[in-house]
Amino acid sequence: MTEKTSLTTGDPIDVVIAWVDGNDPLLTEKRNKYLNLENKSSRHTGSHSTFFASSNEIRYCVLSIMKYAPFIRNIFIVTDGQDPDLYDDIKTHFPEKLNSVRVVDHTEIFEGFEKYLPTFNSISIANMIWRIKGLSDNFVYFNDDVFLIRMVTEETWFVNNRPVLRGNWRLPPVWKNMIDRIKKTISKYLSGKPEYHPKLSFYQRQWKTAQMLGMRYRYFFHCHTPHPLNRKRIEKFFSENEALLEKNISYRFRNADQFLMGALAYHLEILSGNKLFSKRNLAYLHPYYSDKRLNKKIRKCENDQRIKFGCVQSLEMVGAEQQKKIFRWMDRVLDLNSHR
Repeated sequence: MTEKTSLTTGDPIDVVIAWVDGNDPLLTEKRNKYLNLENKSSRHTGSHSTFFASSNEIRYCVLSIMKYAPFIRNIFIVTDGQDPDLYDDIKTHFPEKLNSVRVVDHTEIFEGFEKYLPTFNSISIANMIWRIKGLSDNFVYFNDDVFLIRMVTEETWFVNNRPVLRGNWRLPPVWKNMIDRIKKTISKYLSGKPEYHPKLSFYQRQWKTAQMLGMRYRYFFHCHTPHPLNRKRIEKFFSENEALLEKNISYRFRNADQFLMGALAYHLEILSGNKLFSKRNLAYLHPYYSDKRLNKKIRKCENDQRIKFGCVQSLEMVGAEQQKKIFRWMDRVLDLNSHR
């Protein structure tokens, strides 16, 4: 592994990426087995196939980090017995980085908690990434559909050993909570479905996490940007709240009672005095965009120097032509064609 260190903190900075190849038939078979064992529908929250589908976004995620964040020491790809098969791409474009990537199996981060494996729950997995062996104290957590489109520095993510928190303050999602209570009441008394639970939004999950930490009147909302995290602060919290951690990772599929790692880490930072707030600097490319809107979004990414991060959600749901357009654009952003 490389030994490059951060000029800002004096300490190395690593990246962790959660990844799954949902096209793997063995994984599909295993997931369906546990869906049956737990008597859950394939439409159950967090268990639908679109949560696991892969369109090779991991390739662009990793290569973008190597191009635009060259100070990163190691990249850890967390997965369940799978291989993202990036050797040839890295050898072609960044041969000096070949030894900086390690695939981390779930068995490593769930050591001592193996009874909760296999898990098909990204929330549970994220709760355990701080347990990667050799992980730096300051690290950045990526989803595999997030990538960099411009050069970043150590200060983009860490200043004086504290994570930079990207997002904005929000009031509690009172309206959504009220609507959900009405839906539950209707389902229980009028529809004969007492077990119905509305799907929690990303906003509600973050609010519930902040509430858990005692923040009642507002919360700091973050999106799907790369998340700078401090391993020691997370480890300290979970060492003091091991029962809370174990309950949160006990769900093989997403559950309404779970809290989010990103929201937990951000609010722990805020409660410890961290005031390094920043804009998201993020561009979303959604699967439902029209061709015209997609072109406009790409032009904005190319022209707006403030945008540093991109997120292509549910790329498998995009039409073939739009997929090609997005891939061609990302190839240009990363200058991948020059090597062919």
